[in-house]
Amino acid sequence: MYQRILLPTDGSEASSTAAEAAVTLANQFDAELHVIHVLDHDQPSTDTDGVNAPDRSGEEAVQTAVELAASSDVEATRAVIEKTKSIHQEILTYTDKHSIDCIVMGTRGRSGLSLSRAVLGSVAELTLRESPVPVMTVHEETVVDADINSVLVPTDGSECAHTAVEHAGELARSVDATLHIIYVAEIGQVINGERVERLREALEEIGEKALDLALEKVQSSTYLPTETSVLTGPPYLEIVRYAEEHDVDCIVMGTHGRKGIRRFLLGSVTERVIRRAGVPVISVK
Repeated sequence: MYQRILLPTDGSEASSTAAEAAVTLANQFDAELHVIHVLDHDQPSTDTDGVNAPDRSGEEAVQTAVELAASSDVEATRAVIEKTKSIHQEILTYTDKHSIDCIVMGTRGRSGLSLSRAVLGSVAELTLRESPVPVMTVHEETVVDADINSVLVPTDGSECAHTAVEHAGELARSVDATLHIIYVAEIGQVINGERVERLREALEEIGEKALDLALEKVQSSTYLPTETSVLTGPPYLEIVRYAEEHDVDCIVMGTHGRKGIRRFLLGSVTERVIRRAGVPVISVK
């Protein structure tokens, strides 16, 4: 499924977790691993030897990731790239040039920023927004399992969710994993009890239809072990809670849902799940 995996690294703690995830993924799929660092001379900082610190830390980050790959018998290609445009554009240019089919990146987790703030301008956000290939994100607290045995994909019946369901189904089938498909009905604050119940029933009916469509997609070829659930509550919290309670190894999500949000972050469900989930999240368009 994944033949060429790209790991952009900057030596941060999140990048170290991303390296672990990338090597694990490459090992599971017998894929090529490409490790890159984009030199950013816009932030000059020298160490005590007078050597540019970002240059040195970038080289060291790449070397550390390559050594980690070697310890797992994963062959890695390395590159340190001089920045001629924005960092995320350099990443995407490399992705296109080398036919990368999955990017693995570190990003800030729940302790990195308050949830009320957007991670506007971050390399991970911009890459997620524009990448033509799936992007797996992890943060400092992400737990990376050696094997993917269970995959979770939320759906809201949108076109982007259908794409995520297809990708999750392909992933689960390729590693003999169980696929969990959920729909989260968000009722919100409604005072009238009878109205709440009618709304709940209507949303659950919509959810069942969305799950039926998702099942039709993933079961169209060979059999795939699948579990489905309709949940009620704040979507990002329910998705994270379900992943924890069912020992899910990976979450697959679309980058915008039924509302057609083209901007990836700014409070979207996917952004919040990425920040809060304890497992890797693969985002697809």
